[in-house]
Amino acid sequence: MPTTNYLLLGAKQRMIESLRKKGITDERVLTAFDKVERHLFLESFLWDKAYEETALQLPAGQTISHPYTVAFQSQLLQVEKGQKILEIGTGSGFQAAILSAMGAKVYTIERQMVLYQKTSKLLEKLDNRIYTTFGDGFHGIERFAPYDRIIVTCGAPEVPQSLLNQLADNGIMVIPVGETSQKMIRLTKTGENEYEEETFGDFLFVPMLKSRVSF
Repeated sequence: MPTTNYLLLGAKQRMIESLRKKGITDERVLTAFDKVERHLFLESFLWDKAYEETALQLPAGQTISHPYTVAFQSQLLQVEKGQKILEIGTGSGFQAAILSAMGAKVYTIERQMVLYQKTSKLLEKLDNRIYTTFGDGFHGIERFAPYDRIIVTCGAPEVPQSLLNQLADNGIMVIPVGETSQKMIRLTKTGENEYEEETFGDFLFVPMLKSRVSF
């Protein structure tokens, strides 16, 4: 439901205009940003910053990404309605909610238990079409594969082969790759073990960590 807080509504509209000016041209992405209330994915004391172009702290040392980063990755995915999308790193749940608002069926995995517990309850309340699970993102969610799209929202040291194995033919993966800072990579599956790779600038994400336990 659209917010009736006019201060937040004005801030959201300014954010959307800022995204346009920065090169977000996919109207489906911008419409999703209008539909999804970013402040609801934050603690109330952060609501005054919810629509600013900044990353904000979450529990377990994680962050909710800049609005531009979420929009940019969403645009790179070239989402079509009805597609099945795997998200690695649920975090606040905001990115998953954006993809769901674009008409996708979203499966998302989080390895931090405190975030999983908090966010799965929130998404169940706000958008119960999103499937959430607790586990190691390096392994993806194999039982629902293949996926039309895969998005990784944490910095990976390399592209995990296990995720490539879960990508459908002609599928697209968007993943930030690098140790301290990352290059945004888009991989399009063009054949059996064949991928077209494109690079889209430098970004900074929290690291993608392998779990010490098995799931």
